[in-house]
Amino acid sequence: MSNPSLPLLPSLGPRRHERGSATIFVIILAASVMVVLGLLVDGGQKLRAGREATALAEEAARAGAGSVDRAAAYRRGVTELRIDPAQAARAAHAYLAAQRNTGTVTATGTRSITVTVSVSRPTLVLSMVGISSVSATGTATADLITGVEGPSR
Repeated sequence: MSNPSLPLLPSLGPRRHERGSATIFVIILAASVMVVLGLLVDGGQKLRAGREATALAEEAARAGAGSVDRAAAYRRGVTELRIDPAQAARAAHAYLAAQRNTGTVTATGTRSITVTVSVSRPTLVLSMVGISSVSATGTATADLITGVEGPSR
């Protein structure tokens, strides 16, 4: 009772030349998913570190810019206020120490201070491939301004 018009089908059993190809596909797919997951999660860590570094630098610069050279202010008056560089550096470093961080503080001129801070965050996924942390640097400058609208207005 065979039908001569139907072609003969090959055996549906496992083919020797395709043996193990699904395993390689799964390994490549799993590695790709881990890389994408690492970029998403640990990329967020990098962005968070950048925001934190910038915020710390801004706050430390503000703390330093409030350090007025009082002796010069008494001699020259309020219109000639200037930052005491040593006191400004101490105030900025004290703020950073209170936040459990460090950074560089530079008096830029007589009326401004610049602070640079680096923040590191541990990686969650990329640590599996040897990248244990991501870091970011933030820099901010604060100016000493007198009056409501500043000295030149």
